[in-house]
Amino acid sequence: MWHYTKATDNRVRWGEHSGLGKAFFKIAIKNFILLQLLFLGLFAYCFGSLYQQTEHTHNIHIAFADYDGGAIGAAVRVAYESLKGDSFPTLVDAAPDAFPTPDELRSAVCSMRYWGGLYVTANGSSRLQDALGGGSPALGYNASDVMTLIWNEARYSTVADTAVLSNVQTLVEAARVAYSRAGGTGQIRRLTSPEAFTVLANPWKLRQDDLQPTSQGSRAIYNTLVIILILIQEFFYLGAINGLYANLKIYARVHPSRVMVIRFLLSAAYCLVGSVCVTGMIWAFRAGWDVGALQFGQSWMVLWLFAHLNFQLIDVFTIWLPVPYVPMALISWVIMNVTSILLPFELSPAFYRLGYLFPSHEVYQTLLDIWSRGCNPHLRYALPVLFAWWLVGCALSALGVFRRSHYAMIAEEAQAKQSSERVTTALAFEREHDGKEHRRQKEKEDVDEGASTTGAGTVASAASGAEDEERRLSRIITREAKEEQRLQRNLSNRCKFGPSFGVPVANDSSFDTEGRN
Repeated sequence: MWHYTKATDNRVRWGEHSGLGKAFFKIAIKNFILLQLLFLGLFAYCFGSLYQQTEHTHNIHIAFADYDGGAIGAAVRVAYESLKGDSFPTLVDAAPDAFPTPDELRSAVCSMRYWGGLYVTANGSSRLQDALGGGSPALGYNASDVMTLIWNEARYSTVADTAVLSNVQTLVEAARVAYSRAGGTGQIRRLTSPEAFTVLANPWKLRQDDLQPTSQGSRAIYNTLVIILILIQEFFYLGAINGLYANLKIYARVHPSRVMVIRFLLSAAYCLVGSVCVTGMIWAFRAGWDVGALQFGQSWMVLWLFAHLNFQLIDVFTIWLPVPYVPMALISWVIMNVTSILLPFELSPAFYRLGYLFPSHEVYQTLLDIWSRGCNPHLRYALPVLFAWWLVGCALSALGVFRRSHYAMIAEEAQAKQSSERVTTALAFEREHDGKEHRRQKEKEDVDEGASTTGAGTVASAASGAEDEERRLSRIITREAKEEQRLQRNLSNRCKFGPSFGVPVANDSSFDTEGRN
């Protein structure tokens, strides 16, 4: 602390300056309450979307197609009746003509009519019954050619692993018990060979037809950190651009149409490069994920659109909202966007379907469609919503450029007028001072040099007049400074240039010119 000797000089106590303490605590308490309420609401909103997730698992529908029509299908139904509940997916028993072939069931899962499709292979029960008799049928029995699960792991992979795959595996195991138990659906009479015992111990293995295997570790952040970092990335560049515009007084020097075009091109180029970096990192750590060059290009373009619309929307926040509320709006936008894609809507309370309005939900649905090669067909509403947000953001951001340019010119004119008034006041004060000094000098010359008492009074009077002039000058300067602060504060409240970060500006004389285009 001894290095900072001026830190304690000329300080006042709280009691000595009651206005300072009152203003400080008033603003501090107001922000205290607002921020606590804001984050309380955001926590409640976020946690509410995850509330009783397991109890909503019954909203996950899995189609069951029994192409066998025998004991295996009956065992599956018996097992489902014992597992059925709010925390278990709903097994929809499909009519024989609904999905005549497994390919049609696969198409239904791909088109997202169901989260998964479970089917029993035709003649599966008869082949199993023959294998239980022993001999060559038991030796040639293929346990993997009995039951198949069709699902799309790319669709909320961390959720699907638990809600779909794990629960179906539980169902299949329960069906095995139901089949093999005494008096069960399998109608087992007698086992005559070791091979038959082996078949009974493991009558089937669940085969997976995964439309897009997605098991890499980085999948866990596709719908969280990736979206958050994109939003923050746009905010920081917006702050840098605002700082550059403020330092160079661009709004007061350049025609707003040119400012609008340049700002649009800069933001589009920045988002283009940023989105290719994000996509590149997803591909760099895909760990064998089966996505190719076409998916890379499509993902890049979609993330570019998403990044640019968020740049424009955050800019809109900074234009039309009071400056103290911009950080609150930004964090609310981030949390509400991310919450819309934390879980599929089937596992959240119905209220959270308002997430359809947020661009993060639509961009994630579009990415799922790209990554699974069309097996998430929500593009009919996802892309229109994204483009609608982009158009709204571009329109309001362009209008904001004209607004900022308008008030920037008012600020420049006011500052020039203020400077002119200060110069005029200073010149008038100087002329008045010179006149008084001339009169005092003339009076001094008329004083009798021998009258020492009178001379001393004149000197004292002159000194007193000089002190009065200094006090008057101090009052004029203080009044001018307060008026300038008031003017700047009013203009700042009316024209919001947005958050800005300091940027290094070259000491170039071209930036000091007053010419305007």
